[in-house]
Amino acid sequence: MKANQIFTGKFVDGKEVFAIELINGQGTYVKIFNYGTIINKFIVKNAKGESQDIVLGFDDFEGYISNDYLSNYPYFGSVVGRYANRIKGGEFEVEDVSYQLPKNNGDDCLHGGLHGFDKKVWDVVEVSETPNAAVTFQYYSFDGEEGFPGDLAVQLKFTLTENDELILTYQADTDEATPINLTHHSYFNLSQTDSDIKSHLHQMNASHWLEQDENYVVTGKLVPVDGSAHDFRKGKVFAEDWDEENGYDQTYVLDKSYGDLTLASKTTAADSGITLAVYTTEPVAHLYTAKYTDVKNGKGGRNYGKFSAFCVETQHAPNSLNIPEFPSTILQPGEVYHQTTIYKVIK
Repeated sequence: MKANQIFTGKFVDGKEVFAIELINGQGTYVKIFNYGTIINKFIVKNAKGESQDIVLGFDDFEGYISNDYLSNYPYFGSVVGRYANRIKGGEFEVEDVSYQLPKNNGDDCLHGGLHGFDKKVWDVVEVSETPNAAVTFQYYSFDGEEGFPGDLAVQLKFTLTENDELILTYQADTDEATPINLTHHSYFNLSQTDSDIKSHLHQMNASHWLEQDENYVVTGKLVPVDGSAHDFRKGKVFAEDWDEENGYDQTYVLDKSYGDLTLASKTTAADSGITLAVYTTEPVAHLYTAKYTDVKNGKGGRNYGKFSAFCVETQHAPNSLNIPEFPSTILQPGEVYHQTTIYKVIK
């Protein structure tokens, strides 16, 4: 097991940007920038024994901060916080106090606001090589940042095991009641041919999905997947039943008890023989098949377009702040937020 530090020579907000490389004995290689804890590379061996990168991104760090990329920003490989997905009207109340967040997605707040955790340079607090290659990042979000109350200290640990598991362990505490709903936004394509993901076989352990309004904001209504295009319980290729224009951009309620680390989804590309299994302690997973992706000059000069990848964003239900019957996403002083999500590669 190895953990290496690679400097980029670039600075954001006066802080130096560098990458941590995690390598296991199977030849699996993960490269993570301290900017947004972006998973820049996730290289694995496919069924033929050939090395293959399974995440979208750029060859160099500069790509992630270019004006062209940020103008149609897809959050490639980054952490999302303080609050994943959409909050209706960017508004919520905590202990009878109203808060207004930036409206950066129509009339709503998306993924933590204009400058969320995805655009912050995180500190590295620990790097280790035994028993597994691992790195722990930390970010301190001050009271009022993007409109959220309370000082929030967040740690995110990445661990690469010999079993080809990339384990993401989140922890946070606060000095004031505050919303928190973290996720990671890697875009996966398991195909060996860099094609779209229409033929990927996907299975999701979810009997319900969450209704959304016209701007993809969760309304609070649970909809059974029975007899619909949203039924992935037995597994099917993405394009089998989907809306050919929109693909998938929905939140699924996982069939599990909250807090238990269980299988959320499995996705397989036939040509590479690679399966990505996602395990999580979180209650929901948002499935996105990259309808709005339009990125030029990605890795190897490739252009990434519509349906070029899929995301499985493990989290609490979006807009829970405004749906009283949903589990609370308010972290209180003295409490510790925990989440674990695992990306396991099988071949």
